[in-house]
Amino acid sequence: MTSHDTAPSPAQPVGPPPPFDPELVPVLDVLTGIRPADAYRPDTIAEMRRPVPGVPTTTDDVLSRDGAYLVRERTVPGPAGDPDIALLVCLPRHVRTPAPVIYFIHGGGMIVGDYRFGLPEMLDLAEPLGAAVVSVEYRLAPETPHPGPVEDGYAGLRWLSQHADELDVDPGRVVVAGMSAGGGLAAGVALMARDRGGPAIAGQLLLSPMLDDRNDSPSARQMRGIGVWDDRSNETGWNALLGEGVRGGPDVSPYAAPARAADLSGLPPTFIDVGSAETFRDEDVAFASRLWQAGGRGELHVWPGGFHGFDVVAPSAAISRDAIAARAAWLRRRLIGGNADAMLRRPGGESL
Repeated sequence: MTSHDTAPSPAQPVGPPPPFDPELVPVLDVLTGIRPADAYRPDTIAEMRRPVPGVPTTTDDVLSRDGAYLVRERTVPGPAGDPDIALLVCLPRHVRTPAPVIYFIHGGGMIVGDYRFGLPEMLDLAEPLGAAVVSVEYRLAPETPHPGPVEDGYAGLRWLSQHADELDVDPGRVVVAGMSAGGGLAAGVALMARDRGGPAIAGQLLLSPMLDDRNDSPSARQMRGIGVWDDRSNETGWNALLGEGVRGGPDVSPYAAPARAADLSGLPPTFIDVGSAETFRDEDVAFASRLWQAGGRGELHVWPGGFHGFDVVAPSAAISRDAIAARAAWLRRRLIGGNADAMLRRPGGESL
């Protein structure tokens, strides 16, 4: 198991919260009118898992993109001694194969969400590249604490790599991606893959990742009670994953909280983005800095005035369009490079 850092972060003075992007403010007002920043508490987890009124379900028909993708669920072996897990596999129908793959781990603070949550946004990135998307249904906390969720994520990646020929995808062009809690789990899966000798990962795409259980960064304190996910909701998620009394202590695994990893060398090329006006800002910036210090390849974007998940709820805002374009450009470099032929059409290949 990788070594880990147990030192607490020194307290630093903070000023007022950074201003939100003006184009995002009306959207944020609506969101916080429905759920305040500290809405996630141990006694509200069940309520937060219920469907949001007025938000349509992401069906297979929606994910198929008018026939561009073949969508199927696969049940695959879970971690040793644990239940099988489900993968939602979205394979492009009309591209040259083997196709590159985005292996996606959904967000939800470790406590809510499913393998459809955030998947349309991943397909928006994947479709222009002729890439497949495979989304894992990991078990949620607190019913399944660490290491269950990250082990589920690793088991799904291992199955994908071992069955690449069956799916007609390229095991050498797999990017592990996640947003929020899924970003933290994606980083944990990448650490596991490094420490366990595989599977190979071409890159990791970490979108506002939840990385540090200590929850005491300047941005965490600065944004208390503001935005859509503050340090109190964050504490709920970490306590659910780790158990009461463990968060912030000396025994937290880097596979649960990747910011705890003492060694970030040997990781795949990494893309990190985060808003300047959100809880995770400083832990994400620190993680990127430590990747560079370890000799790694990393790309970091801090979007001025962005709150947590701004690009999902306000995709037409100028800052959101820029954020999405930056991710798309990085993915193209990692998955396609100069190989324009990878996007040529092909016949058949629809069985799964």
